[in-house]
Amino acid sequence: MAGDRSRRGLIGAVVLALMVSGCGGGQTVSLSSNSQQLENFTAEQIFGRGEFELERNKAEDAAFYFSEIERLYPYSDWAKRALIMQAFSYHRDKDYENSRSAAQRYIDFYPLDDDAAYAQYLLALSYYDQIEEVGRDQGLTFQALQSLRTVIERYPDSEYARSSILKFDLAFDHLAGKEMEIGRYYLRRDHFGAAINRFRVVVEDFQTTTHTAEALHRLVEAYLSLGLTDEAQTAGAILGYNFQGTEWYQDSYKLLTSAGLKLEARGDNWLSQIYRQMVKGEWL
Repeated sequence: MAGDRSRRGLIGAVVLALMVSGCGGGQTVSLSSNSQQLENFTAEQIFGRGEFELERNKAEDAAFYFSEIERLYPYSDWAKRALIMQAFSYHRDKDYENSRSAAQRYIDFYPLDDDAAYAQYLLALSYYDQIEEVGRDQGLTFQALQSLRTVIERYPDSEYARSSILKFDLAFDHLAGKEMEIGRYYLRRDHFGAAINRFRVVVEDFQTTTHTAEALHRLVEAYLSLGLTDEAQTAGAILGYNFQGTEWYQDSYKLLTSAGLKLEARGDNWLSQIYRQMVKGEWL
């Protein structure tokens, strides 16, 4: 019986595909004109047409057919299946707003369903895949981080948790990259105070990213330019402890030693506190 039902669905989808493609002249009928015609087909047949459109890389058309199931058969099991496929199709079409809307409806309607984790993951991707270049506004990056964190915390055992962790780290690194870009901009223009504020954010809030070593070196540069040698030496000391194998350590070492300074923690400043925390483990 199950095989017969599958064959009927496949036949119906093929018939539907032929019907929608038009007659005689081979002209394609617009999707908006097909809503009434679709009422003559079962949810399974329309779902099959949606899958057919996905297979031929017509994601926008696929999303239309999956949305029609939601409209024509709103309380059926097919509607539930079509809703998650709708979110997927919109995402493949890079229609992130509609993908996010469909994914959120799925989470709202079926929060305990097996595919709820995937819906939340698609929602997060709708933000993540729009992350702009480093120099632009990062509002979407913050939203991506929040949504990815939801996947990680709400569905820790799902197959999407690991991918979300990796993407979370990349998005986090992206935010640090923006701080570095702005800091370097100020540094090139000798706005040392403004530059220090940006590099400080990276050192204090983004310590686990790939930008920390460079941020410490830029702090050495900025503080030396201001004549604040205690802060410069302390930044160099942190570099020497955590990032001695990097080019940033080598550059800072040359800068400090050429000025007759050592790479050691000196004074009582915010970098001295970082040094005590990172090097000595003194958190209180």
